[in-house]
Amino acid sequence: MKTIKGPAIFLAQFLGDEPPFNSLKSICEWAAGIGFKGVQLPSWDSRIIDLQKAAESKSYADEVKGIVNEAGLEITELSTHLQGQLVAVHPAYNEMFDGFAPESVHGNPKARTEWAVNQLKYAAKASQHLGLTAHATFSGALLWHTVYPWPQRPAGLVETGFKELANRWLPILNAFDEVGVDVCYEIHPGEDLHDGATFEMFLEKTGNHPRANLLYDPSHFVLQQLDYLDYIDIYHERIKMFHVKDAEFNPTGRSGVYGGYQDWVNRPGRFRSLGDGHVDFSSIFSKLSQYDFDGWAVMEWECCLKHPEDGAIEGARFIEEHIIRVTEKAFDDFAGTGANEELNRKILGL
Repeated sequence: MKTIKGPAIFLAQFLGDEPPFNSLKSICEWAAGIGFKGVQLPSWDSRIIDLQKAAESKSYADEVKGIVNEAGLEITELSTHLQGQLVAVHPAYNEMFDGFAPESVHGNPKARTEWAVNQLKYAAKASQHLGLTAHATFSGALLWHTVYPWPQRPAGLVETGFKELANRWLPILNAFDEVGVDVCYEIHPGEDLHDGATFEMFLEKTGNHPRANLLYDPSHFVLQQLDYLDYIDIYHERIKMFHVKDAEFNPTGRSGVYGGYQDWVNRPGRFRSLGDGHVDFSSIFSKLSQYDFDGWAVMEWECCLKHPEDGAIEGARFIEEHIIRVTEKAFDDFAGTGANEELNRKILGL
């Protein structure tokens, strides 16, 4: 077995215009100062990294890595959640998702998709230059508007949708394969890959591509009322990344899984700081350790109540306390009788 690495922190929700959150150097020093050992970098924020430059220049990538290392931290992964979303966008969402891309491609879905695909390919090369082995992203969605089948979905619609999604991602997956980096899709409502069944459909359409893997985040399963522990048993071979994020689900007579169009504070399902929600992290860390997960435990903070800096301080300590230093010996070794085939046959009456 292997000991999970951490604690680490996803920087996306903490970046801001004021120190220490406005530069890679200062935010890394802040993160190290409160107990984190790794940082996951949002690749769309130029205050953190120039993704294209990191893909094209190994020396620049080394500079970025050096800034992080100087603070006593490691880069865990890069994230292209925003760019990955734009690989596949249904026209109903065009205006809302244009903000994820440069103004030069706003109002031009084809150009926006091409930009997103190129961004992912840059991320593959940048990850290689940084010495990383996994990458975080979203799948995007062509079918999400049909998630609740009313009116009923026409025959073959899901098949066509997943075939198109796979066709868009296969060149990207192949680019990551060329540099030895896993693409880890965060399974998330709003994405076509939002549970195990949809991930399996995508895998089938990509020919079970070896680089199509999973970012495990139990908070999204709480909000869907999906068994997040059984999920690990089923998909542990594909789980290459781990977001440690808490959530709670408190349905009422007025609202349930769909949330009633309410804001996050008033929804029955809402994200919480670590330890404040319903997720059984002791069981999760046990299962991931049992299955030899050797990646990072990365805190993603999205609590609708607590101040982010308090959530970060508490989160570093929470993860540290949940990481299991795995044993190198069995508890009953003291009573072992050693290997003896003749004795084994005798015990079996053979």
